[in-house]
Amino acid sequence: MDVIELRTDLHNMIDKISDSNILLAVKTLLSSNNLNQTDWWETINETERAEIEQGINEAERGEVIPHEEVMEKYKKWL
Repeated sequence: MDVIELRTDLHNMIDKISDSNILLAVKTLLSSNNLNQTDWWETINETERAEIEQGINEAERGEVIPHEEVMEKYKKWL
């Protein structure tokens, strides 16, 4: 697929979206890509960074709950 075909496909996909939240997310993604904005990691505070790093460390140690188990537990609210 060349660039023109890809661009056409993207235009067609965007034209079919009616959810404004999705459109705003796409706009944000495309804007940040074009403007070379600061990495999102640089926009969060130290507490948020520490919590993310803690989660990564826990996952690396295998301290996780399988997705299926979480879904089973909370399916009555979903």
